[in-house]
Amino acid sequence: MAHVFAGFKVWGVCSTIIMMTLVTGCDNPVSTASSEEKAALLLENTIDEQGWNSKGYQGLLNIQSELGMEVTYEENVADMRKLKETVQGMQENGVTLLFGHGKTFADMFMKIKDDYPDLHFVSLNGAAEGDNITAVQFEGYAMGYFAGRLSSEMTQTNTIGVIAAQEWQPETEGFIEGAENNKESINVLKDSVGGWNDEDKALQILESMTSQEADIIYPAGNGFHVEVINELKSQGLQAIGYIGDQSDLGETTVLTSTVQHVDKMYQNIARQYQSGELKNGTISYGFKEGAISLGSFSPAVPDDVKDELEREIDHYKDTGELPGQ
Repeated sequence: MAHVFAGFKVWGVCSTIIMMTLVTGCDNPVSTASSEEKAALLLENTIDEQGWNSKGYQGLLNIQSELGMEVTYEENVADMRKLKETVQGMQENGVTLLFGHGKTFADMFMKIKDDYPDLHFVSLNGAAEGDNITAVQFEGYAMGYFAGRLSSEMTQTNTIGVIAAQEWQPETEGFIEGAENNKESINVLKDSVGGWNDEDKALQILESMTSQEADIIYPAGNGFHVEVINELKSQGLQAIGYIGDQSDLGETTVLTSTVQHVDKMYQNIARQYQSGELKNGTISYGFKEGAISLGSFSPAVPDDVKDELEREIDHYKDTGELPGQ
């Protein structure tokens, strides 16, 4: 059964909650708002410290604190049986807006949405059609494109690499094309792990790429990107961060990061839902909407390179045109 409002599952220890400044002690529920509108978040795995799930959780907290909606969440919803059980319990407790934190939920939501006409389903990075369902896609191609342009400018060996979690990730194609459109002679290595959390496989791919003299790597997987960046740091090589701003892992190592502002996007979706403006079907969010940005630049990036990239991003926001295309 899903965790509901009176007994909201508290993430982490009491000190974590206090840092969030949403409650004053571990005996208090996270959700204290008084509202007829209730939102919930479903996660395939557990809340983690790697970026993706914690950003979804922070988005849920923003919905509670900024919009006054009651909130709850449920972890480890990975199959249809668990999904149906969880959704039924949440509907019985008044949830009206339900976020599925990942592409997997798009297909599952499509299969059950008609059974819950009073719920509005929202998933990430999939597709949707029909009533009471929205699929939100991040414009991953563009963020990968700018990461590829920067990497092609900064490489000393003329060889860079991207380690994808899944073959379908548009940021992978964007990285390759952004690099190649910026420098025809660039050698871009690509491989995929086949999952989000296989650290060993990602490190094996990294070893293969560095043996081919790749000196900048874009680890596009939230379950292994930190380990890859730390290994690059130990070798004196460089990386593009993923999901969050990862300059804290080493400002000379992390040239910049492709940041997905999941937390802000969730809050925006909930605001549209409250105002009756949330659209059904598939919608996209990117640089223009503030859902994606580049993170802090390393001091290793020359000012002229950084300034040119920022001008190109501003132009893309205004026109939708990517440089070199």
